[in-house]
Amino acid sequence: MRQYINRRLLLSILVLLGVSLLVFLVLHFMPVDPVRELLMQHQTGTAPTTEGTISDAQIAELRKQMGLDQPLYIQFARFVWNALHGDFGQSWRNKRAVITMIAKNAPDTIELSLAGLAISITLGVVLGTVAAVKQNTAFDTVSMILAVGGVCAPSFWLGLMLMMVFGLKLGWFPPIGSGTWRHLVLPAVTMGLGGAALVARLTRANMVEVLRMEYITTARSKGLSERIVVAKHALRNAMIPVVTVVGLSLGHMLGGSVIIENVFGRPGLGRIAVDAIWEKDYPVVQTTVLMMAISYVIANLLVDILYGTLDPRIRYS
Repeated sequence: MRQYINRRLLLSILVLLGVSLLVFLVLHFMPVDPVRELLMQHQTGTAPTTEGTISDAQIAELRKQMGLDQPLYIQFARFVWNALHGDFGQSWRNKRAVITMIAKNAPDTIELSLAGLAISITLGVVLGTVAAVKQNTAFDTVSMILAVGGVCAPSFWLGLMLMMVFGLKLGWFPPIGSGTWRHLVLPAVTMGLGGAALVARLTRANMVEVLRMEYITTARSKGLSERIVVAKHALRNAMIPVVTVVGLSLGHMLGGSVIIENVFGRPGLGRIAVDAIWEKDYPVVQTTVLMMAISYVIANLLVDILYGTLDPRIRYS
């Protein structure tokens, strides 16, 4: 197991380097000059009417201060080296340390993602298990139809519908903002429903297969109640493939927070990432994407380790 984890950690480092390089190249090959735009925005407090008001000397001087006059490989190497030492640079717009901005907004994104994941797991496993036990009944049919709809529904559309119904018409929850648990409900439900639909379908498929196995028949022949057979014997083995989806869902939710946080006006990494993209603030964009990639890699590593806990037959050499 230790050797397997070490190999996965090495591969994870390579993945993070690849993600960082890809984002770095995409940003630097965009057909926009961030230095010129930054000067236009800050010159005399307002944007000038023509680009001619900005001299080439001003552009060259600011480009040198920002380190953009050096070759790309040197810029990327400097970013990686500084990141390894916990230095992610400063925002080009507000001159604040990027790590400070991440630390301030990360708790909101983590809170939203964990709440959405809890809804996804709870609702998905319960619906999938009951649908498998009541196979080919009306409950099974309706729940799977809803699951398909949940997978297909775009998160931004679902969020707007929940906001309109439960926020504006019924007034049960605040439609936008943050600060209390009531502000968290609608965004978390929006984030969790899509994952719940996928978990429900996968749980049902695995449970139907497991319930037909011989050891389940043996457990029933011993006189065990159906509840114990389903919960203790069937569900544990049916959850092994579901764990993979749950682990990937956590990374997906952290990335999906970009949409949810902007729809509901919540603070978080997704919100500052979108703002940084519009403002061409490269250090903030690179760091937020890197943090999301790290969370995705950690989630996948934890899933692989959890396999051995759920099924002792699984061994990694």
